[in-house]
This record gives sequence, C-alpha cells and structure tokens, in this order.
Amino acid sequence: MTRLGAINSLLVIGLFVASAQAENWPQFRGPRGDGITDAKNVPLHWSTTENVAWKTAIPGKGWSSPVMSGDSIWVTTALVNYLSEEEKNERLKDASDFARSQSNLASSVELKAVQVDYNTGEVLRTVDLFHVDDPLTVHLTNSYASPTPVVEGKFLYCYFGTYGACCVDTESGEVVWRNEDNDLEYNVGPGSSPVLVDDLLVLTCDGVFEQYITAVNKTTGKTVWKTPRPPFRATDGDQRKAYATPLVIDVAGKKQLVIPGAQWVCAYEPETGKEIWRADHGSGFSNVPRPIHHDGTVYICTGFMRPQLMAVRTDGQGDVSDSHVDWTFSRQVPTTPSPIFVDGKIYMVSDRGVATCVDPTTGQDVWTSRLGGNYAASPTYADGRIYFCSESGMTTVIKPGDKYEVLAENDLGERIMASPIFLDGNLVIRTSEHLFRITEAK
Repeated sequence: MTRLGAINSLLVIGLFVASAQAENWPQFRGPRGDGITDAKNVPLHWSTTENVAWKTAIPGKGWSSPVMSGDSIWVTTALVNYLSEEEKNERLKDASDFARSQSNLASSVELKAVQVDYNTGEVLRTVDLFHVDDPLTVHLTNSYASPTPVVEGKFLYCYFGTYGACCVDTESGEVVWRNEDNDLEYNVGPGSSPVLVDDLLVLTCDGVFEQYITAVNKTTGKTVWKTPRPPFRATDGDQRKAYATPLVIDVAGKKQLVIPGAQWVCAYEPETGKEIWRADHGSGFSNVPRPIHHDGTVYICTGFMRPQLMAVRTDGQGDVSDSHVDWTFSRQVPTTPSPIFVDGKIYMVSDRGVATCVDPTTGQDVWTSRLGGNYAASPTYADGRIYFCSESGMTTVIKPGDKYEVLAENDLGERIMASPIFLDGNLVIRTSEHLFRITEAK
C-alpha cells in the first residue's frame, strides 16, 4: 500500500470511528445530558405499522430510558412479584388512605439489565443485577427500575437507589462490582440516574431520612466521597427527598456538578464532593427534572408544592440565593419532564401536557399551548425539531420558534415514560411493553 493509500485508509477508519462514536447514546438525555442531539434525518412520521424497523418485547417493568453503545441497546427492568390486595392492606394498615391508594408493594423484585441488538431487535443477553426480598413501597406511577444507566466503553453502570449501584462488563455479561453502601428510603421508589465524571460514578441519594451526594470509583465500586446536603427548613422527611439527575458543566475551565434537591440547588467539585455554591429555591421537593445549562446560567425546576423554573448564574461561591438568581417563572412548570434549551429559548412541557416557550433573557413566556395528555419523558431536539412523548404513547413534534407549530403527531398506543434515543435516520423508543426502532421512510 502506498503512503497516500495508507493515509486515506486511516482517514476512512477515523471517519468510521467518529461516526460510530456519534451514534452512541450513553446516558439519560443523550451525549450532552441535555436532550440536544446532532442526529440528522430523524423520522418525522410513524405509527404501530408505519416506519417500524422492529419491535421487541421487554420483560418486567422499568421506566429507565435506553442507552446505546456500538450496536447494543441496554435497558434496565424489574421483574416484580406483587403482594395480593389482602397482604398489601395488612402491610399498609397504619398508612394514610392516600398512601394505601398510591402504593405498590412486592414480596420480591429481580433487577436486571437487558441487551438488545440495534440492527435486528434481538434480545442478546439478560443480566441479573440484584435480587430483593421484601422491597420497599413504590408509587403506582413509578417503577423499581426508573433510573437510566450509563454506558462507557465496554462497561454499563446501573443504579437502583435503595438497592445500590453496579457495573456490568457488556462483553462478558459479568457483574464487575456492586455497591450497596446506602440505607435509603424514598417511600415512592427510585428516580435519579447516575452520572460519570472522569473516574467517578456520581449518585444522588436524597432520601427521606438521609440526603447526600456520593461518588464511587468506576473501576472498583468503592466509595470515594460523600457530601451531606445543606440544612433544611422542612422537618418532614418526605419534603426533603429528591430525584434529580446531576448535570456536569464547565465554568471557567473547571467542572461543576449541578444537582437540584429539596429547598436547595447545589454545585459540587466532582473530584472531591466539596460544595462550590448553593441557592435556596424555596419549599420545593421531590425534584425530578435534570437541569439545563447555557452561557453561564443553569435553569432548574424546583419540584412539588409550587413548581418554578429558576435561572441561576454559575460563577458564585457559597450561598448565592440573593446574588445569582436572575429570575423565576411559575406557570405550567414541570415536576417530572426536564426542560430543553434550543436556539436561545427554553421549551418545557408540564406533567399535565401544557407546553411553554420561555425567553431566558427576561424570564417571561413567549407562548403556551396545550399538547394534551400527561408527560413524564423529557423533550429532545433533533434535526431542527423538538419531540414530546406523552404517557399515552403519542409523540408530538413541533418546530421551535416564536409561535407554536405542530409538524407531526405519532401514536404508538403504548405508555411512554422513558426518553427516546435519537440517531441518524432512526429513533429508539421504549414503551411500557416494548422497545421500538423507528426508521425514516426511504
């Protein structure tokens, strides 16, 4: 082979590797963790029979979003043996009527990871992660497998709140390590997804009785640091818990972990867990939406009670509640779906299906429109469009801009709680029963 031919071959290999890496979907909300993707030619129209490349049944119940590396898609799931109504009533005899009506109880749970071939939809492997006898209560709208895993190289990192974290070798299917160094109780089940930062796996542990952030070594699973949350005004543990997924941002060349929780949003040094700044957002709790970041400001949702969208500048130190909060917005703010920042505007959908566009320079709404339905999945931007997936299985696609413009509505007829994967020419959507690969019509 000539030198020029060798160079050309290396260029082709380099382009192939770059393309393969671009196709990865490693974590909750995609490569950047904010719902923004560079995927092109993403499907605009589909149904249960139109533009479906394959459809694969996933056993058990799990609201975790799929992740992808190479040609493998991974999801977590829970196989649950539920208590009978009589057993449930006996267990909850001292609980409130509300708790009794909103809770699922199980005699045992098998927590698993499922590997699916991207090209064919074939289930390649099911990995046993944790067996739990007499598990804690989970809310009717939640699952025991709601946190989204993280995949990096040949390793998959899974987190299940109370029941711990683990690392799976995706080539052999072996569990490399398990970390069960917590005693968390949520009363309603897990929610926060793990995040990788360099050599650390960061876990949010905002339970009812304890609230802290911790990091474990991604190679060994050993705990590296543990940082308690700031003091709370609330005395009720249920108003101290939270489920937000950390966002890694860069501020003046240094990484920050921004993690909303009850009452406070805090930023931490990833390598040490040292708190950098904190902002008091009020009485909110059970925060679920992941923050978004743009041009030195993070935007967080404050959780239940009086949900607000809050803008906080990230260059502060210590308590910045009075110095770095630019504005708050309190109309139709979600408590579950995360917001998204597209072309200089913030878009979000409330849990009850009202979409809003907010101008981040003023903190005022640009437009509001009812999508209809209920929402848990977070919106994603791809190929000049924003995709909103409802719990009923309907995906509404809109054009971002100063007015509300619907481009398509696509119904799969199955419940969607997870946020999809977006790839060039394809979508991967997890429903309550199946994994779908949607492909653009040729």
